[in-house]
Amino acid sequence: MATLELYSKGASVWIPDPDAVWVSAQLLNDYKPGEKQLSLQLPNGNVRHTKVSPSDLPPLGNPDILEGENDLTALSFLHEPAVLHNLRVRFLDYNSIYTYCGIVLVAINPYDHLPIYGEEVIDAYSGQDMTDMEPHIFSVAEDAYRTMTREEKNQSIIISGESGSGKTVSAKFTMRYFAVVGGASQQTSVEERVLASNPIMESIGNAKTTRNDNSSRFGKYIEIGFGKNGDIIGANMRTYLLEKSRVVFQASAERNYHIFYQLCASRDLPEMRSLKLGEASFRYTNQGGDMQIPGTDDVADLERTRNAFTILGVKADQQLELFRIISAILHLGNVNIQASGRSSDKSYIDAEDISLTNFSKLLGVEGSQMAHWLCHRRLTVGGEMLVKPMTGQQAVEARDALAKHIYGQLFTWTVERLNSALRSQRGQAKSFIGVLDIYGFETFERNSFEQFCINYANEKLQQQFNRHVFHLEQEEYIREELAWSRIEFSDNQQCINLIEGQLGMFDLLDEECRMPKGSDENWVRKLYDQHLTSVPHPHFRKPRMSTSAFIVLHFADTVQYESEGFLDKNRDTVFEELINILKASQSELVAELFQQLGNTPSVANGSVRSGKRTTREHKLTVGCQFRQSLQMLMDTLNSTTPHYVRCIKPNDLKEPFMFDPKRTVQQLRACGVLETIRISAAGYPSRWTYEEFFSRYHVLLHGTQRVDQAPALCRKALPHLITDPDQYCFGKTKVFFRAGQVALLEKLRAERLHVAAVIVQSRIRGWLARIRYTKVLWATVTLQRYSRGTLARRLALTLRYTKAALVIQKTFRMAIVRQLFLMIRQATIIIQAFTRGTIVRRRYRELLSEKAAVLLQARVRGWLARQAYRRLRAAVVFMQCCVRRKAARRELLQLKTEARSVERYRELNKGMEVKLMQLQLRADQEVGDDPRSLIYFRSCSSKELQVLQKEKDSLYKEKEDLSALLLEKEKMLEAVSREIADLQAELDEERRKYQGLLREFTRLEQRYDNLREMSLLTERNKGHKRTDSSQSLSFEPISPSPTPLSPQSPTPQSLSPFPSSFPSPELVRRVSVTSPPLERGFSSWSLESSSMVSKSLETRYKDSKGKKKPLFLENQLRSQRSQWEEEMEALRCQLSQAISGSSPAAQGQVWCLSNINFHYNKLQQTNLTALDHSAIADCVFHASDIRADSALSLPPGLPTNVLFLCIRHIDCSGDQARAIHTMSLLWIKIHKWKKDSSFLFCFLFFVFCSLNICPYFQSFDSDDLVPLMADLSDLIRNLSDLSIQAYQQLLRITGTHETIPSLPGSGAKLGMSRKRAGSEPRPTAADTPTMMAVLRELGALHMAMTHQAFHATLLEQAFRQLTHYICAASLNSMLLRKDMCCLSRGLQIRYNVTLLEDWLRGRGLQAGGAVAALEPLIQAAQLLQMGKKTADNAQAIVQTCAALSSQQIVKILTLYTPHCDLDEKVTINFIRTIQSDSQPRQLLMDVRREFPVIFPHVPPPVLSAEQLVIPESLKISFLRRV
Repeated sequence: MATLELYSKGASVWIPDPDAVWVSAQLLNDYKPGEKQLSLQLPNGNVRHTKVSPSDLPPLGNPDILEGENDLTALSFLHEPAVLHNLRVRFLDYNSIYTYCGIVLVAINPYDHLPIYGEEVIDAYSGQDMTDMEPHIFSVAEDAYRTMTREEKNQSIIISGESGSGKTVSAKFTMRYFAVVGGASQQTSVEERVLASNPIMESIGNAKTTRNDNSSRFGKYIEIGFGKNGDIIGANMRTYLLEKSRVVFQASAERNYHIFYQLCASRDLPEMRSLKLGEASFRYTNQGGDMQIPGTDDVADLERTRNAFTILGVKADQQLELFRIISAILHLGNVNIQASGRSSDKSYIDAEDISLTNFSKLLGVEGSQMAHWLCHRRLTVGGEMLVKPMTGQQAVEARDALAKHIYGQLFTWTVERLNSALRSQRGQAKSFIGVLDIYGFETFERNSFEQFCINYANEKLQQQFNRHVFHLEQEEYIREELAWSRIEFSDNQQCINLIEGQLGMFDLLDEECRMPKGSDENWVRKLYDQHLTSVPHPHFRKPRMSTSAFIVLHFADTVQYESEGFLDKNRDTVFEELINILKASQSELVAELFQQLGNTPSVANGSVRSGKRTTREHKLTVGCQFRQSLQMLMDTLNSTTPHYVRCIKPNDLKEPFMFDPKRTVQQLRACGVLETIRISAAGYPSRWTYEEFFSRYHVLLHGTQRVDQAPALCRKALPHLITDPDQYCFGKTKVFFRAGQVALLEKLRAERLHVAAVIVQSRIRGWLARIRYTKVLWATVTLQRYSRGTLARRLALTLRYTKAALVIQKTFRMAIVRQLFLMIRQATIIIQAFTRGTIVRRRYRELLSEKAAVLLQARVRGWLARQAYRRLRAAVVFMQCCVRRKAARRELLQLKTEARSVERYRELNKGMEVKLMQLQLRADQEVGDDPRSLIYFRSCSSKELQVLQKEKDSLYKEKEDLSALLLEKEKMLEAVSREIADLQAELDEERRKYQGLLREFTRLEQRYDNLREMSLLTERNKGHKRTDSSQSLSFEPISPSPTPLSPQSPTPQSLSPFPSSFPSPELVRRVSVTSPPLERGFSSWSLESSSMVSKSLETRYKDSKGKKKPLFLENQLRSQRSQWEEEMEALRCQLSQAISGSSPAAQGQVWCLSNINFHYNKLQQTNLTALDHSAIADCVFHASDIRADSALSLPPGLPTNVLFLCIRHIDCSGDQARAIHTMSLLWIKIHKWKKDSSFLFCFLFFVFCSLNICPYFQSFDSDDLVPLMADLSDLIRNLSDLSIQAYQQLLRITGTHETIPSLPGSGAKLGMSRKRAGSEPRPTAADTPTMMAVLRELGALHMAMTHQAFHATLLEQAFRQLTHYICAASLNSMLLRKDMCCLSRGLQIRYNVTLLEDWLRGRGLQAGGAVAALEPLIQAAQLLQMGKKTADNAQAIVQTCAALSSQQIVKILTLYTPHCDLDEKVTINFIRTIQSDSQPRQLLMDVRREFPVIFPHVPPPVLSAEQLVIPESLKISFLRRV
């Protein structure tokens, strides 16, 4: 196998441990096939040698990249230790109590209150995909709700687990989620009643056990019905197998049902004194010992229960009657039954027994009759009725049976009462979501009938679960078109047949119950005979040391049941005489509880036993009833789409965040999680999309590295990476791997990266060595150069001294010889000698001077040559950048050649000078010998000197020519430089002109966009704020245009230079799929004309780029506008003709406008003193019916002024009743706008009208305003309150759609952001809007509010609230989505927030706190970009992220995911350094928080009708006379 290669040195494996179940160890050497021993190093450093075989190798550990994976099926190695370790890491290190296991949500009870269930969390999960968010119970609920609404199919959420694992809490939070998301943002009475059922059922159905303080002792299935709009319209509850034996018996450290202790704790309340609870100790409540649960207030719980009863419609007297029955059960348990007779074969109850008296009074029955029939029974013998006394033990059993029966009937009545209160009042539910809260697999030291039924139910549920998981696996393979073979899974059908099959355990139990003298021992013997002796069953065994017990091999564990009490609990009988007494009760509720027994052949909570055998034989047993109800439940679950939640109890000490591996593994085996893992591991558990595989393993692929070629690359590379083709399979969108293959790929990837790292290191080290060698070589050459220079200068100095010494010696010797010669040749010769000496010395000095001059000339010439060379080199370098580069290079070569020839002549000159000196010296010596030869030599020397002088002159001339040439070249270079500078200046001038034209074009283009945005009206969706991650946040723009029937009506022409390029909202509403073809044709024509206008304008803009005067564009726009106005006039005429034959809806709109015009004309024709007030009222009515989006295009304040003048017009007539009626009509119409307006800008108009019309009625201090005669103060106050509500609703509607892009609902995920295994493919969503789209949306809102003259203070407060919505929603999404916590996302978020900050500052909105509200999101983005390794990094994080709580910082660090090999995961130790011991704040931000709003009081301007610009199309000019 390929996995054997993974057993290499350093690999992590799991070995069994008696305490921790599994511990991790590392291999100390490579494993080779055939070896029988492994050397392992434990975490504590010890070395262990383990014997192994090829088929029994220890399980391998998963790669580090899968550490803390939120889906167990995504692990490379799917086995028990990997699952246990992953759950432990998430629970203890990450404080994450939820983990996916395929389709199962594993929930570990933290035994602590976590801030992850608030409304802000519900808002964050609402509308989000299950695979995008962190595991949560809300995610499962949202997936069920989404599937129900999308596929219109019923759903079920199956919550199971053992007692104390948190099933009830999970079911409660699930129902709460449905109540919120199905209640349209405000909880209605139905949702309130659904939630109110929880405290009632907890009081009468939950109790304290040794494992759980609030254990549900019954199973329940709640069907929550939803209407067509996804809102809750009703619910129904079904219960299963109430543990009635707890009413009469409790084990040590356990309690009875909570309701008993709640009544006892509330005994001092006035209304509870009639229950006679007093200070007595009741037998049914004190058997378990301590009656108080730490941290629980029974009095407060009873008050909560009573409030829930009230919400469900149970009146106070019925509640008290219910409490009387429960109290009577307590008194019944204290009834003292005494034995009598010689052999104690009789029993009796004292007539003065106070408990029996209280019981009889509370239930309204005869005490004497109850005392008699508790101790006697009626028998039928030979057709005669006999009364037989019972023993004391039998009487006690009869008393306890009666108590259990009463409580069972009370429980059934309560459930029916709840169902009647939760029943839908709005018709039949379209679909439902069922929440099943049922007991998990149970095994105790002593297991009885209850555990047998519970484990049987879990067998059925496990079978349904296995088949559903297998079905999903099969669907996944079919969807991906894989060639698959049937997966074998452990079907527990044999165990189910043992229990419910023909001649099964239930059949034999019912048969024994029908026997007159049936017993538990006989039933067990029948089980032995049937399933051991006759046909041995593989799931049935007999204990070695017992003959009254039996063993059943369940799927989760082997359980031994004690047969004692099986028959009695299955019969659950109560004597008919006692029931008849209760039927005759004076209490209506008691009689109602037991009247149904006479009409039904079976009893849901037991059977009634009478003296007639025929009646007894037709009663249904508890086992039969349970099988029937369980079969109904299974049919319901099979008809729905199930969702599974498995609750795990981490420890038995109920300590917060304490993990017991033994208990956890036991529950994982029992709840089917490991079976899910086994089924997944049998097929292809690891599933990667081609893009995800390419992103992770592209280093192993060959060829062109392109994402669009990922499938082809994967298909080409995998056969070379994994030689066994059975270990992988290619699907349509995914590549599937068997268990362990991902770890193999990780190993290959690590090896490839290691080899690449070694190559990179070798290259870098070689490069560094070469750099070092180059530096050493340069230093060595430099030292050698300086050393050789020093030695050469020293040698030259020595030679100079030597030469001077020789000259001195020669001269001294010559002087001695000359003195001797003078002495010999007398005075003449001395004079001659002196003269000659003088001449020679003079000549010698001349020679020395000439030599020095030559040396100076050589230095000066060299310096000049170097200067010339530098200038020439600079010129050549500059000329290389110009067009004359090639010619300059050729001339440079020629100049270098000429320079080299000058140097050669210079060397020859130096050689000739030396030669000349030698000739002179030789001539001097020969003169002494031969004067003639000296003369000859002088003549030759003079000739030679002349030749040398000529050569010297020629060299000087050549030098001057070269210098002149160089000067000419320099002048040419200077001319070229000046020319280039002129060209550069001209180019800069052209650039400035171009930038000016570009800015002018941008300004005109922005002006066009602004004017167009002012004319756009955007329609928004209404309903509950569910933001689907697959939907785009953008909205469809609808642009207004003039009303066709009113050619002179005011239109957005005042706002836009292109009024006729956009269709009107009314026209867009009329043109639909149900409209006639004529209307649709006109709409398409208008849209085409709009596109033609846009194209024409773009052409004009492009033409204006080359113009120097921007006024040309404005002239073109004006001419274009006039042209389109003429065309729109013709279009209006055509539209008027088209509407005459259009749909009824369009005709209704035309009738409304015509009706308004009719009333206005009527008012205009009437006299001012005799106005038709009904016409005025109708005018106001129809005027308030004007579309708000059309009214937005009117001048600011015009609608408000018109409405106010209409009311003033009526008030001036003196009819106060009519004025009040008209004002009420206005309030009703505005209130209707508020309720029905799903259009954002309609809200803007409404808010503006309501905010601005109130000051007109409230301010009459001016002399120009006459006070109203009618008292409108109440209506004005209501209108003011309505305006405030509308303002807040406006912000809520707007804030629903605003989120920073790249957060919720973002586009493509990063490479390592993998979806949950087995998740269904979702439909492709629309493109996610960019940040620019969000800014454009905000800009449209800001421009519309500014156009409606909103006060600056209101603008600042509004955008502060909006930025808070944006920040809260974005940060909450980041805290709940693992794919958002990475470096690249942090950079993207920070950039987008910066854009939003600049936008707010550019509009002067930062003063109101809009920018400060974004601080938490900014700090969260900075946290993703900061270092996360050292203690200094931790301190810097704490100081920088001051606006984030420590819990939020820890959550982001926990979710931080490295998406590249250069990034690392945050260590647990670093996270612990961030954690604070202080009380943590709430994890998520409150999205629904609303800041207080201050409405500034702005006195209205003096309203002058003469100055009011009223369009003639409205025909209300009569208002000018008001």
